[in-house]
Amino acid sequence: MDLKPGATAEVSTTVTPDRTADAMGIRGVRVLATPFVIGLLEDAAAAVINPHLSPGAATVGTMVEMRHLAATPVGMKVRAKATLLETDGRRYLFAVEAWDEKEKIAEGRHERFVVPDLDKFLARAMKKGQS
Repeated sequence: MDLKPGATAEVSTTVTPDRTADAMGIRGVRVLATPFVIGLLEDAAAAVINPHLSPGAATVGTMVEMRHLAATPVGMKVRAKATLLETDGRRYLFAVEAWDEKEKIAEGRHERFVVPDLDKFLARAMKKGQS
């Protein structure tokens, strides 16, 4: 895979009521929930790698280190950027950041690993549920 440090990708979305802390059970907190910020950061990192994957391959997140800096209300757009810091060909470490329409809302690091055969990976995981 020809992917070098410095490669970047961005993704964006709009905060909807089903992505708030309130929707996750933190009643009354109608702002973008931290798990959804993490998901957006993971999506940005995956967007760096996905165009370079072999057919049948995928990536999985293995580490997230993030600071959630500011709250974002429903209706506001958010975007996340991932920048590849280093790779050994299978492991990819990213700097990640997210912003809403007013300010930076998150920053941190995220690690992903390439799964060369997604079907085999999923089959092994499903066996856990059959024990």
